[in-house]
Amino acid sequence: MVDEVLAKSFERIGADYDRYRPGFPAAAADLILPERVRAALDLGAGTGKFTELLPERAEQVVAVEPSSAMLDVLKAKLPGVEAMQGSAELIPAADGSVDVVTVAQAFHWFDRDPACAEIARVLAPGGTLGLIWNHSDPASTWDRAAHRIAHPAVADEDGTTSSAAAVLPGFEHVRNEQIHWAERIRREDYLKRWSTVSSFLVADDDERARMFTAIETVLDADPDTRGRDEFDLPIVTDVFVYRRD
Repeated sequence: MVDEVLAKSFERIGADYDRYRPGFPAAAADLILPERVRAALDLGAGTGKFTELLPERAEQVVAVEPSSAMLDVLKAKLPGVEAMQGSAELIPAADGSVDVVTVAQAFHWFDRDPACAEIARVLAPGGTLGLIWNHSDPASTWDRAAHRIAHPAVADEDGTTSSAAAVLPGFEHVRNEQIHWAERIRREDYLKRWSTVSSFLVADDDERARMFTAIETVLDADPDTRGRDEFDLPIVTDVFVYRRD
């Protein structure tokens, strides 16, 4: 079941989310949209971190996001995108109006069954649904340690904090792949990135300070990050592709 407090914690951030959260590799969009399509809808679009990959792959791009703070950033950044406030359970789009729906770093916040029904409704027959998540690379011991500090209840053995079911109601599972890549990031920005995740947003000041201190301790101890102002952050992007039944 979705934790509503955690889900709503993003409603008060926008610019910081866009500045500090990682983007997505172009290869992820290529897996979902191997050819240019008529219309694509990015659902739970946030500040447009994945949306920005769609204009060169679709004639029309629609972004749907519940947070007005995030949507304001998206509109300023991507003026050519049709941006609308809405939810996965009530998508402001006509039946069969889009060829592809993408969901990046957001599907785990949805009420799965009604969201799948809405996505199927707005997709054209045979349309594609793509689910994308960035997560910690198992090879990066220091980033995995930071994830365990921030997400102790959900971080699993390989560092993944989100996954998609192979079976979604109304959809046929087509494929899933992992993309391994790395982001060059400043230590200061890596720490500020954690301030944009749900567990930090809902924590009180003391708990937030404790988590920041614990993550700094990890960075100070690991040979890949110790004494460095900038370092390479390995990231794994999971891509799940489905087709509407």
